[in-house]
Amino acid sequence: MDNETSILSLSIKDLFTKKMITYSIMPFIISMIVLYILFFIVAGLGIDQMTTMDVQTTQTTIQNGVPHTESFQATLAGTAIMKFLMSSALTSWIATFFIYTIGGFLTLYASIFVALIVIGFLTHNILREIQFRHYQDVELIGYSNAFESIFFTLKWVLIMIALFFLFIPLYFIPVVNVIAFNFPLYYFFHKMMTYDVSSNICTKEEDMKIRFFYGSTLRLKTLGLYLLSLIPFVIFFASVFYVIYLGHSYFIEVRKLRAED
Repeated sequence: MDNETSILSLSIKDLFTKKMITYSIMPFIISMIVLYILFFIVAGLGIDQMTTMDVQTTQTTIQNGVPHTESFQATLAGTAIMKFLMSSALTSWIATFFIYTIGGFLTLYASIFVALIVIGFLTHNILREIQFRHYQDVELIGYSNAFESIFFTLKWVLIMIALFFLFIPLYFIPVVNVIAFNFPLYYFFHKMMTYDVSSNICTKEEDMKIRFFYGSTLRLKTLGLYLLSLIPFVIFFASVFYVIYLGHSYFIEVRKLRAED
């Protein structure tokens, strides 16, 4: 890949142009609305589960050879443990704190997921602007279609979920659990970002060559971007930058490949 310092510098300059700042507003607004709703739904459900418990019982008796079934259903306001937690201001605060802390972490990871989906709808426009500014000699060919994009997205989501469950035993090992918890989402992040960019610029053959010769470099790039996304709220503003940065990397390599042909 070309000199990273120059690519990074050029990407930052492009990010602060009027059009790119405008593009940055949409992912921010949509992601914030979705996550705001999601956060309070999840957190609210957590508190409801702590303070209430549904009880259902069914009893069947036989009288004069005829079976009679009686059902009982009730909602109890807390078990003994929950009553203890909620009876004290301190324990109630601690329980609520943990619920919202866990909800906060889940919201952070959900923000990355949502931002990736939203930015996918803007990728083509962002890359076209980058092409107009710097790579007019490189034609945007692309190779994707709506059906293929949906298929791959669903495929990567399912693999990500499978990895989350597969790594459950590793979540209890210090240090290792940090990697295990982040790897599934990074997998999805890498796949989505590289596919969105490459499928708008390259042919399939060019994409295969770039992944073969520069796959490790691309993974390092996306890993750096993913780690940056773990800083709260950064993903809302930086998703456009990610497309710009990876776009420059792909444009440069595609230009080289086509010059060789």
